[in-house]
Amino acid sequence: MVTSVGPKDIGVKWKIALRRTLSSWEMRLYCIALCLATSLPAQSRWTEKAANDWYAKQPWLVGANYIPATAINQLEMWQQDSFDPVWIETELTWAEGLGMNTMRVFLHDLPWKQDRSGFRRRIDKFLSIADSHGIKPIFVLFDSVWDPYPQVGPQRAPKPGVHNSGWVQSPGANSLKDPNDYDRLRQYVQGVIGAFRFDKRVLAWDLWNEPDNTNGSSYGKLEPASKVQLVEALLPKVFAWARAMQPEQPLTSGVWKGDWSGDAKLSPIEKTQLNESDVISFHSYDKPEEFEKRVKWLEVYKRPLFCTEYMARGNGSTFQGTLPIAKKYKVAAINWGFVAGKTQTTLPWDSWKTPYVDRDPPVWFHDIFTKDGTPYKAEEAAFIREMTEAGTKGKKSKASKK
Repeated sequence: MVTSVGPKDIGVKWKIALRRTLSSWEMRLYCIALCLATSLPAQSRWTEKAANDWYAKQPWLVGANYIPATAINQLEMWQQDSFDPVWIETELTWAEGLGMNTMRVFLHDLPWKQDRSGFRRRIDKFLSIADSHGIKPIFVLFDSVWDPYPQVGPQRAPKPGVHNSGWVQSPGANSLKDPNDYDRLRQYVQGVIGAFRFDKRVLAWDLWNEPDNTNGSSYGKLEPASKVQLVEALLPKVFAWARAMQPEQPLTSGVWKGDWSGDAKLSPIEKTQLNESDVISFHSYDKPEEFEKRVKWLEVYKRPLFCTEYMARGNGSTFQGTLPIAKKYKVAAINWGFVAGKTQTTLPWDSWKTPYVDRDPPVWFHDIFTKDGTPYKAEEAAFIREMTEAGTKGKKSKASKK
């Protein structure tokens, strides 16, 4: 059977062929760049001077840990079928309105494994949206918190009344236990950082969130018995993988529990975090006096300080209590939660023991906005804008030009 081929068919075939050629060249150029980067001498940790000189060029950094309200976890945020740039645009408009200039954003190794070129394009799209609102993200590559068995594809619905019931770890327990999978993890770390290592839209790389968290109150029984030892051995390699790409942005991994007042009190993982990080990051869901004490503990490292998680109202950690202290010491302040959604982080941590299915919490635990853009507390939003001087910087710059 013979079929005729018209100009329209030829045009379609030509476009398909061109896309394949461009995709092929994109991959070749990427591979060449990766090979060149990994063949360069290993980059050492930034000096104190280099770190502080870099930080002096930054504004006071204020933002949130960000995931769109439409996503239950990192996979739903980044997978092609559920990536939602229209909604991300909407939410980052609200962030700009508060004067926020950074966001801490979690990536995941599985979208890279599934579709690395598509994942890079989605990251680039996110960066374009963020940049249009004056926001420079900190990207988190690995995370030891919540579900240790992530799976690609459609993600489950939230568990009724439970805080962050669908968040997943990266790498998952199976990959963490399998040294044969470490080269794939290396390719993910170096592939993502290699693609954006000169990108001025990226603020920093947070290599591993709470690496020694064993999730005792949620998934503890499903965790590998040797998790802490496995992470202890892998974390220095992750820093080396990342540093081999020679990024222009600083590397970090935040300490999050215990006593950091002296070297003898630190665990091996905490020592790696503090001794390998270009800028020092930490978490504090504490009342103001405890937050300030921890800032003073970490000032001995003489490096820029980033609080990459704070603000749990029921725990006594609030914007009004933390932000003035952070501003006083020029500590970057990045709260947990932005828009209430599928993560259900308006609910407290104890919802894992007693789900809030028949009652509301006394106060929202995390998050700032409802999904229609209304602040949970108008006075909170006003306070954040006051602290960031939102809306006044443009007026000052215009006045200075007159």
